[in-house]
Amino acid sequence: MSKDEKPGGVDSDSPPPDLRSERDKFVKTFTRGSRLTDEFIHDYERLLDRLQDLETENAALRARVAADRAVRELVTKIEKLESEKSELLSRTSKAEATTNQFTARVQEVETEFSNLANLYVASNQLHSSLSPRGVTRRIKEVLAQLVGAECYSMYLVNGEGTELVPIASEGVPGGKLTPVPVAGTRLGDVQRTGAAAVDEEGDPSRGALDQPAAVIPLSVDDRVVGVIAIFSTLAQKTRFDAVDFELFKLLGQQAALALVSASLFAQGDRRLPGLEAFLDLNV
Repeated sequence: MSKDEKPGGVDSDSPPPDLRSERDKFVKTFTRGSRLTDEFIHDYERLLDRLQDLETENAALRARVAADRAVRELVTKIEKLESEKSELLSRTSKAEATTNQFTARVQEVETEFSNLANLYVASNQLHSSLSPRGVTRRIKEVLAQLVGAECYSMYLVNGEGTELVPIASEGVPGGKLTPVPVAGTRLGDVQRTGAAAVDEEGDPSRGALDQPAAVIPLSVDDRVVGVIAIFSTLAQKTRFDAVDFELFKLLGQQAALALVSASLFAQGDRRLPGLEAFLDLNV
């Protein structure tokens, strides 16, 4: 037996059984702590990753909120601009309506002024001459230039009142320029009744000798002494306007009077009446 051996064959360097158990427990505890440490580190790394994800999401949300705010501000600005646009369009529409009304009124006034000018010129023309030929020429000028007549004739009734005799014309063939009976003719009806016959619905430029576009009675006071027959107008004159009817009235009232006055003046050797002819006008 050696000196290091003890009786019973037990090694003196071997730990007692309770120490081995303590060692195993320690080893197990250390191993568990290591595992717990690994788990802790893993959880910590996972939390760090989650924190990073949350920060990224938070940054994205902040950017989205900022973008949404900008969009809301932009939408608000757009709505404001749309409101201003609607208001401007409404004001523009009102201004255009006012302008259109003003323009229409200006055109109406200009038309009325033009019509009055035509009537004034026509009246002045009819009484600007004291010769029958001059008056006849001015009547023709009014018919051609102001009414737009192309084919027309002026008639005076004969002494017996049975025929209308042509005294002036334009555009009527010579063979067609003959006296017209009062009885049974359209011209004669106008002469007898004193009422103008105007085709207001048809195209006066398409009138004919047997269907004149207008027949105007010529009166001196209340006596119808003749008629003006407008057989057709110029091609561009496709209807009679309001001013034409006023010109018809003027011609009916003034043309015959101007002719009679010029005829009497010519028959008096173109001498003006003496003062004595005007002395009893107030009686």
